[in-house]
Amino acid sequence: MKKKVLAAVLIAMTMLVGCGSNNADESTEATGPIILEEETIPSSSETEESSVEEEPEEPEISVIEEREIVNGKMQSYLTGEWKDAEVVQRRNMAVMQPNNQRAGYGESSPLLHQYGISKASIIYEAPVEGRITRLMCLYEDYDDLEKIGPIRSSRDYYIYEAMAYDSIYVNWGLARPWVEELINSDRIDNISASVAGIYNGYDAAFFRDTTVFPGSASEFTGFLNVKKYADGVKARGYETEYRDTFEQAFTFANDCVATYDDYPEATKIWPGGKSDNAGGYGNYAENNIMFEYNKDDQLYYRYQYGAPHIDCMNDEQVAVTNVVFKICHGEERLPDDPNYDYLAFGVHGTGDAVIFTNGKVIEGTWSRESDTAANKFYDADGNEIVMNQGKTWICCIWKEFSEYMLWQ
Repeated sequence: MKKKVLAAVLIAMTMLVGCGSNNADESTEATGPIILEEETIPSSSETEESSVEEEPEEPEISVIEEREIVNGKMQSYLTGEWKDAEVVQRRNMAVMQPNNQRAGYGESSPLLHQYGISKASIIYEAPVEGRITRLMCLYEDYDDLEKIGPIRSSRDYYIYEAMAYDSIYVNWGLARPWVEELINSDRIDNISASVAGIYNGYDAAFFRDTTVFPGSASEFTGFLNVKKYADGVKARGYETEYRDTFEQAFTFANDCVATYDDYPEATKIWPGGKSDNAGGYGNYAENNIMFEYNKDDQLYYRYQYGAPHIDCMNDEQVAVTNVVFKICHGEERLPDDPNYDYLAFGVHGTGDAVIFTNGKVIEGTWSRESDTAANKFYDADGNEIVMNQGKTWICCIWKEFSEYMLWQ
């Protein structure tokens, strides 16, 4: 990957975006040059009047532009945080993980766990058949992990999202009619378990473990061996550093917090609402997916199935800095066939979006121009939204069911 140089650029933002200071060091393109009118010399009275009526200066915010290595550290493309340069430059792995109760301690338990999920930098969540959701977790800090799991099967809209982050895609299984051609093409690098429809499986990276989630069905016992994943990347000859087509996940605030003082507060967030619906995020009474903001650490804590969302590796509740609703066109693949309920989502193009950060809610739009283009998020005035440094959870919301989204 070509070397990049850090330039923390001060960008004049609208009055709706402030830059606050707190214990955490925490993005949008410049709005263009300021055009000055032809200079005139005002009278003294005009000077006094103008000084009284002068508008306050617009707040400024420093955003991360290019990166450079400083004392062995770089600012992450996925979180904006300073991390080991080797970690930051290495391509992340996008791992498919389940998100239903059977992935936990059996159907009778309200708790659901994944192993290692708290280490993910970005988590992408979308509905699958049955209107449960499935996760794609992007890991860059994985050197201290022995395993990640359970590992589940692929849907094509997850692969298309992984392309935006130049990820190496990890899966065990696939919805073959819609994924087979894509995952075996040169459009995506993948480390996959060998099943029908996978032409280049690397089984050495996968194993079954029945001790982590006792009583679970076999499809929830598959795990990724992280060290052997790295062996597979080398064996397949994949480039290990980010390629030139990748820029960054989001635009991040650099040395401050993007406070969004003039935007409304939102401390509780329900991507699927608080009532049952036939799509989107499914049955509220069962899933009950919710994020709750904690102003003390400026994190959104995740809840589902009536309990905190826990990483069983360390018993930590999953928490992120930013939550994004990406509202997409969705449809059933085979609407007339009751035996199949596979879904499709349009993750390219444009659509509505809602961004939650620093306890505020910003309604706007998203845009993505191509397979390798980043997801861009804009406010109602067309300014790119500056994310705060840290982890981000992206909820893919089926547009037809976006009326159920709720925050307060």
